[in-house]
Amino acid sequence: MLKGRHLIDPEDLHLQELEEIFQLTNLIIKNQEDFHNLCKGKILGTLFYEPSTRTRFSFEAAMLRLGGKVIGFSEPGSSSVMKGESLPDTIRTVAAYTDIIAMRHPKEGAPKYASLYSQVPIINAGDGGHQHPTQTLADLFTILKSKGRLNNLAIGFCGDLKFGRTVHSLIKAITRYPNITLYLISPEELQIPAYIRKEVLEDKNIDFIEVERLEEVLDKLDVLYMTRVQKERFFNEADYIRLRDSYILDLKNLAKASKDLSILHPLPRLKEISTEVDQDPRALYFQQVKNGMYIRMALIMKLLGVDKC
Repeated sequence: MLKGRHLIDPEDLHLQELEEIFQLTNLIIKNQEDFHNLCKGKILGTLFYEPSTRTRFSFEAAMLRLGGKVIGFSEPGSSSVMKGESLPDTIRTVAAYTDIIAMRHPKEGAPKYASLYSQVPIINAGDGGHQHPTQTLADLFTILKSKGRLNNLAIGFCGDLKFGRTVHSLIKAITRYPNITLYLISPEELQIPAYIRKEVLEDKNIDFIEVERLEEVLDKLDVLYMTRVQKERFFNEADYIRLRDSYILDLKNLAKASKDLSILHPLPRLKEISTEVDQDPRALYFQQVKNGMYIRMALIMKLLGVDKC
């Protein structure tokens, strides 16, 4: 039972609960009109301390499509945060007005801290370079729809694996399924954090291979998860400029890939996927965007304990 719970980390959801969310998401996609008023009278609070397009809009669209309402801020400068209000006081206040809160914050662990002071469910909508569980739900659902399974997969993660919270979240989630092999493709400076390597991969005996060149492994992959190099996580702009174009996926190098490869990207993208790839049937990142809205509809329903009539 998910009603009233917080979602901070992908592992907060058991595999059976993930399956239930995916089943509900499929029902929503097939019968959208049946869900239009199920959250009437409910209010979602959106607290975005960092910029967002897809995550914030998809949460808002999800609640509106369910018949609920949305209040919140898209940047902290429009709130009492600018006056020095503490996170606990902000959360206590917003929880008094809402039924559920989606929160993005630049500091790792902030949503977990906020959940200690909230009387309503807190959903982590991204905390620094740490976790992004609802993006992970959208990623898993997109893989499931395209491949028909979440096991027996070779998955390549390419780009910024050090700061990419979507990468960290998806690695934690997908490695709970059997027979997963990971190809970790990055410059040495952007390799996955030591805690992910040890606690998630090595301690659990997950098969993984680290390489620097995408071309070395592209033909081995069932799924390719591309990411941008995140300028906002760098302290040194020169390092960012040197690394930002480390990988560019185009039709030329895609010729080496499987015909049924699934290409995902959490977006926004810069140059790491050429726009010529967008029309390739293997490019699923804009479908991934839409899946994110449907997944968040299902998740909101589950956390609020709203059943389909």
